[in-house]
Amino acid sequence: MPDPTVPPFVLISGDEALLVDRAVSRTLTALRKQNPDVERREASAAGLTTADFADMVAPSLFAEPRAVVVRGAHEAVKDLVTELIGYLRDPVEGVTLVVQHGGGARNKNLVDALRAAKAAVFECEKVKPGDRVGFVRREIKSAGGTTTAEAAAALVEAVGADLRELASAANQLVADTGGLVDESAVARYYRGKAEVSGFAIADRTIAGELPEALESLRWAFITGVPAVLIADALADGIRTLAKVAGARGSSYTLAGELGMPPWKIEKAQRAVRGWSAPGMVKAVAAVSALNADVKGVAVDVEYALERAVTQLVEARAMR
Repeated sequence: MPDPTVPPFVLISGDEALLVDRAVSRTLTALRKQNPDVERREASAAGLTTADFADMVAPSLFAEPRAVVVRGAHEAVKDLVTELIGYLRDPVEGVTLVVQHGGGARNKNLVDALRAAKAAVFECEKVKPGDRVGFVRREIKSAGGTTTAEAAAALVEAVGADLRELASAANQLVADTGGLVDESAVARYYRGKAEVSGFAIADRTIAGELPEALESLRWAFITGVPAVLIADALADGIRTLAKVAGARGSSYTLAGELGMPPWKIEKAQRAVRGWSAPGMVKAVAAVSALNADVKGVAVDVEYALERAVTQLVEARAMR
């Protein structure tokens, strides 16, 4: 995070909406600590003219401090980019220019100019699916709580991929639990979602818990969880087992090789001990058939899912 003493230029690099909004908010908070009367002006670069920008940064009659936020600078027309770069050489006193650029090569010369001008930089790149567990753990830590990779993964499974919802859930859990966010806390507060998520069904199936897996599956049907998501979760669980079964080494050593976070490898290493090689072969065939079933082959998709769960539990019992 940039120094609380904000320089005249701020670059927000990336387009992850939650992180971009936080970067703007943190900049304004820092500015208002210096002067509570800071005015905020904001516009999208798409459609913004050079005259519009000149008006946004023009000195006011009483020289009030101001934050001028230009979003989506990668979409700016050439004339505006030229104007922005020129402004960096001769800024208006009391104005802090905040420029958000979504990334890529378009208008990268503006990004380079901002960096050369010693702009404070916030990196706000998209959070990849595999990094959401880490995002949740950081949210919980920054809120003053503690958690584990397994609990964070359970929260992602329960809440979904939206970062705003994940951040809200993480902060709420810290407030409601007194700081300890473990798997039982996630299950307690998100029971309706966590128990019927595709990954919860997959975990119970892989563990050989047939009655529990079928019960969760039926609740998933009732609450409208898409069949494709359940099938994908089952397939992901079996594929993960198959990868880990043939690998040797610690979770951290294997993370790069297998393209998985260490916590996921450790979880699979514990689960795979209950499986045999013939059972794994049968399981891979079952999830392959299920993939076709949920995408149009099966007449009754719910029956196809129940059959697949049963087949997977039977495969686990093979020796």
